[in-house]
Amino acid sequence: MSVPMAILGLLEPHPTHGFAIKRRYDALIGGGRELKYGQVYATLARLERDGLASGVGVEPGEGADRKLYAITDSGVAELETWLSTPQLPHARPSELVTRVVLALVAGRPAEPILDGQRRVYLDRMRELTAALGTADPIARVLADFESAHLEADLRWIDLAATRLGPIREQLATEDGTADV
Repeated sequence: MSVPMAILGLLEPHPTHGFAIKRRYDALIGGGRELKYGQVYATLARLERDGLASGVGVEPGEGADRKLYAITDSGVAELETWLSTPQLPHARPSELVTRVVLALVAGRPAEPILDGQRRVYLDRMRELTAALGTADPIARVLADFESAHLEADLRWIDLAATRLGPIREQLATEDGTADV
């Protein structure tokens, strides 16, 4: 997730301040991973420095006045490019893949790692399913997205479990100096 692009997207409808951006981000797309206020304001400062957002005034707040930001024409163009550019998932292996490989390299069993992760994923899928009944449409689409990824990861766990033997054999035949 690109936090700067998310902030630009939240600025596009109308000028707003960092506090409101953080609340809206957390409610709509945070998915339980809230932004820190410092991250919001540091990102707004970079967007302003780069000409993608600009300060357009102040609004009285409960404490200090709040600086209002608006997306610039350059920011709209940058956001449009980002929104319309498809991308592949991250090419780097996930932490789970890395843990499995490193366990095998160290001569440790990888099955408990896969089994533990499977349990965590299945528990999370049950939580998501239970929450769908009362979820609003945005929460539903977020839960659907997460569930689809969990299902794919569960399929990978099953596939990886079938390949542990051949991986162990490969590692046993290597002299230990080759890259895995």
